[in-house]
Amino acid sequence: MYVLLFRGVGGATQLPVAPLREALTAAGFENVATYINSGNAVLRSHLSREKVIATVAKICEEKFGFTKAIYAPTLEEWEAVIANNPFPDMKEGKHVHAAVLDGTPKPDAIDALRKLAVEGEAIELVNGVLYLHTPFGLGTSKLGEKFDTGIGVPNTARNWNTVLKLQERAKKAVG
Repeated sequence: MYVLLFRGVGGATQLPVAPLREALTAAGFENVATYINSGNAVLRSHLSREKVIATVAKICEEKFGFTKAIYAPTLEEWEAVIANNPFPDMKEGKHVHAAVLDGTPKPDAIDALRKLAVEGEAIELVNGVLYLHTPFGLGTSKLGEKFDTGIGVPNTARNWNTVLKLQERAKKAVG
């Protein structure tokens, strides 16, 4: 079982969920489900992660003109993302984000981002996932604004509400 996270969906870049679901199912993936029109899906496959990503990337490019990065943590890895949340006392799920990283950021990059945090905000790296807590909203936060470029490694982030919803969809799709 894989959780698919498509980088950079939203705004000008769209990846329509119903046609995506249909295309992934037609390609032989099982129990495909999508979640909101912002680049999230779950599916079951016996292929390796690399083959799943390559197959999904080919489908996305050919059918939707989408060529951005795709991340595919397993359900077990996704559950570890949830278990490792360093901000369990958060008030609202939209104020915590989990960013799946494609590489290890330099400690200087994390330190520079921490300096942007106002009181109550925080950033923590746990097992290759960077967690951001922005209790006043990601959109109004300097930490949130500078995160993507400041971290220095490719990544894709989801708010905590989406993290939990993807876990729920993946568990259902296990069958």
